[in-house]
Order: sequence, then structure tokens, then C-alpha cells
Amino acid sequence: MLVGTQYLIKSDTDYEVLAQLGVNHINGYPPGSPETWTPQVLTQYREKVEKYGVKVDMVALPIGTKPSDGQSPNITLGISPDRDREIETCQNIIRACGEAGIPAVKYRLFIIGITRTEPRIGRGGALRSSFQYDEIDQQEAPGVWGEVSADEYWERIDYFLERIVPVAEEYGVNLACHPHDPYTPDGYRGVSRVLGTVDGMKKFVQMHESAVHGLNFCQGTVSEMLDDPGKEIFDVIRWFGERKKIFNVHYRNIAGKKLAFEETFPDEGDVDMIKAAKVYKEVGYKGMLMPDHTPKISGENADTVAFSYCYGYIRAVLQSIDALED
Repeated sequence: MLVGTQYLIKSDTDYEVLAQLGVNHINGYPPGSPETWTPQVLTQYREKVEKYGVKVDMVALPIGTKPSDGQSPNITLGISPDRDREIETCQNIIRACGEAGIPAVKYRLFIIGITRTEPRIGRGGALRSSFQYDEIDQQEAPGVWGEVSADEYWERIDYFLERIVPVAEEYGVNLACHPHDPYTPDGYRGVSRVLGTVDGMKKFVQMHESAVHGLNFCQGTVSEMLDDPGKEIFDVIRWFGERKKIFNVHYRNIAGKKLAFEETFPDEGDVDMIKAAKVYKEVGYKGMLMPDHTPKISGENADTVAFSYCYGYIRAVLQSIDALED
């Protein structure tokens, strides 16, 4: 397995820093708007990054977490012909990735965004992102999307996959979809969040079955779906991993459970992260383990420092599980 990151690159120096920290695989950020990502643009970007000793393992399709993001909102709103134009952009990016030697894209099919409540205090006063369902307005009205039943949501997902999976197969590009974050009961803000449960994720990867159709497996988000993540997460990893449906891992931890959790540093949550890494290895996963949603810490360059801590943690975990075989 590989230490990876999706941390936003702010300057070319960041590539040097990543290489110096031993992070040699990334979700990349090509220049310009996604609509301009031709094979030439992506090839030039990949070659530039490789000069720093870093490999671009994937890029993101331009699909936002909610309509107000302005990134392909009509795909999940199910509005034609606008969604067809947005899907065409995604198809073109997949083709360009295949021709440019970038092996995967990640994406999400959200509607209501990433819901959180007030942060909670973690170790040393760090702020943990939190979701406490009993603290939110459970009767909050839907947004511009209105009421979206499970059947309607599945139809929109099916519409997207029907047009995307064949292109990804043709160009040999893996499709890594992020589950819905967090799980919320059916009907919250008018939406049945179908990719917010393990059963929904299982149904998803079996639709338009293909070796290139799988998950950006956010271990933290999946843990947020479970009643006892410290016990249940390992069998979930096995189910998807044994079927080769994990194309990337957001390797993060939580304290708590479904509808009541805080996002922690990897070493302080309820999930045994070393055991989780062993399970990824057991099922033959060979891709990136990357930090995600770190607690907010004090000082300058707080996000960079927090992610750097996680890089070192992941490197140590991988070294430790490899040493067990020696």
C-alpha cells in the first residue's frame, strides 16, 4: 500500500515537501477548469509532478457536494439536458485521463452536502468536526432539490453510471465513488441518502458491474454508518476489498457511532487503525491510504501540520504491518 494525499497543492514547493515526507502518490489538481483538461493538459501536468518524484494516481471529477457548489449540480438533481452536458464533461475527463496515463478518477454523488454540528474539543484543545443528530433541526426543510425518494435517487445514479462506466472501461480508468457523508435517516431534508449505508454501497457497486466501477472508500464515513464501528468496520472492508471494489482509502478515524460521532486523529478514535491496515493488506488492496478531515489544531499552517502528522502515522503503520511478515 501507498501513503497518499488529496491535500490541496498551493505551490510547486508543496510537491517537494510531499516527496520529502515520503508521500509519493496523490490525487492531483491539474491547472485550469476541468472543462479544459485535455489529454495534453493532463499529460503535461502528470509529467511535471513526476519530476518531483510524485505520481498522480487520480484526479477528481467536477461534481460538488450540493447544488450551490456550482459543480455539475444537475447530475444529482436529475435535470436534463443539463445533466447530459455535465456527464459529457466527466466522460471527456475520463478519456483524457486514460490517454494521459492517470489511472483513476474520484467523485461523489451528493445532494445535501456534508452535514456537521458544532465541533467538539479533542486532545490538547484541538477541534474535532462532529455530527450529533439530536442537535440538528430534524425537520429542516429541503433545499432546491425538493423531495428525493430512494427510487428517484437510484434512478439518477443509474443514469450517470450507464453513461460513465462504459467510457471508463474503454479507457481503463477506475471510477472511485465516495459514499454519502454522514448517514442520515430517510427523509432528512427531503432526501433518502442511498449511499449512506453499507447495504446501499453494496447495491451501488453491483449496478453496472465492472472491474473499473468501485469506491473511494472513506473509512471514516463508513464508520459513521455503523452502530459499533470498532467491531464492524473490518468485515465491511473485507466485503468490498475481496471484490476489488476499493480504489482509494480515506484512512481516518472517529470517536462515536452512527448519528453521534467526532472526527479524530487516526491514533485516538474507536477503530484500531493498525488492524484496519492489516485487513486492507489481507484483501490485496495496493492503493493509497490518505488522510482526510483532520482535527483543527493551533498555530501557523495548521492544516499542513495536521496532515503531516497523519502521513507519518500512515508510514509507520505500513512499516509495522510489513515487519510482521519478516
